[in-house]
Amino acid sequence: MISNLERLRLLSRLALQDLWHDRKVSFCITASLVAVIAPLLLLFGLKHGVVDQLQQELLQDPANLQVRMLSSGHYTDDWLDTLRARPEVGFAIGQTRSLNTQADLIRDRSHFIESAEVLPTAAQDPLLDTPLSALSGNQIMLSEPAARRLNTNAGDTIKLRVTRRLAGVNERGELELTVVAVLDAARFGRPAVFVALPLLIELERFRDGFRLPNFGPDTGSFLNDKAAVYARARIYAQGVDQVAALEQWLNSENIETSSRLREIDNVKAINRVLGLIFGVVALTALIGCIASLVGAFLANIDRKHKDLALLRLLGFTRSGIALYVILQAIFISLVAYVGGLSLYWLGSELFDYTLNTSEATGQFACHITPLHGLIALLLSLTVAVLVSLIGAVRAVNIQPAESLREL
Repeated sequence: MISNLERLRLLSRLALQDLWHDRKVSFCITASLVAVIAPLLLLFGLKHGVVDQLQQELLQDPANLQVRMLSSGHYTDDWLDTLRARPEVGFAIGQTRSLNTQADLIRDRSHFIESAEVLPTAAQDPLLDTPLSALSGNQIMLSEPAARRLNTNAGDTIKLRVTRRLAGVNERGELELTVVAVLDAARFGRPAVFVALPLLIELERFRDGFRLPNFGPDTGSFLNDKAAVYARARIYAQGVDQVAALEQWLNSENIETSSRLREIDNVKAINRVLGLIFGVVALTALIGCIASLVGAFLANIDRKHKDLALLRLLGFTRSGIALYVILQAIFISLVAYVGGLSLYWLGSELFDYTLNTSEATGQFACHITPLHGLIALLLSLTVAVLVSLIGAVRAVNIQPAESLREL
């Protein structure tokens, strides 16, 4: 008894030898498949590359995730906790009144900044995108313009100075701060210092006339455990898909907001349009490919009618003949896929070179992932097998005696 594995080996060897014997016909069928696979891979690579690049640009710019509060109010820690608990919120931190978010930064008489921005930060701040944003105490981070003007690096100390007028007397408070890190220039383009939220609250309370010994003057009212109240918050969505929902919730709280939702919607619209274009082209090419393959396989079977009848006469079963035809389709589609993938690689290299050297297109690239390549292979094999089944139905109906009639 011949095992199923041995039958499969025999059928595979016969199928390969037959394809090689009729290599001109095999080449034509393979070329028709390559003519469909390669352009579709290039088209999908361009679509995926363009959309992926646009999405990366959206994610890399934290301003696209930010929902700005345009009006001031009175928000407590409980309100902020409710805000942070929402699933669409990625980061939120309270901010004091705008007048209290400025201070003078001084290193020495030659290096100082008047009215630099003072912004709160905390762990996982998307604006800073560094674990060093988990500041505490008198630790600070400087923007690159501020560090350049102060001639300061990480590890240095500077002074922060604020002024107030209390009971007709001008007073000045100072704090010595430690620079933990200097931000990349692309992260924040203005002179600014990032501090822990409690330190920003102390700056506001000092200006409001409270007594804070850390700042120097021992005048002013005592705090008496006054709860912090924020004028607004710096809020970022969990992702670009959550910006709309976050903005809608804030608007439902009667908070006027602004965001880059239009830019995000533009990218989504580009993705939909490119997806529609790719789908139409792919469907058209697939229908033409199937029609071409059906005709090729049926014509090939009619041409080999006598040979298939002889195989039946030699003892091959109907299922064996069907598997023989399917194996030939699989081998042809594998070779066509390798050829199409090779042409895609050449075309993508040309596209990448052309697009990356053009000022109009920027850094767009043509590329697919290994998963995309695997899916394309499976689709190619599936189409080839399904089409070959049509030819297999005709092949299995060939009777062994038909080979004897033509002797």
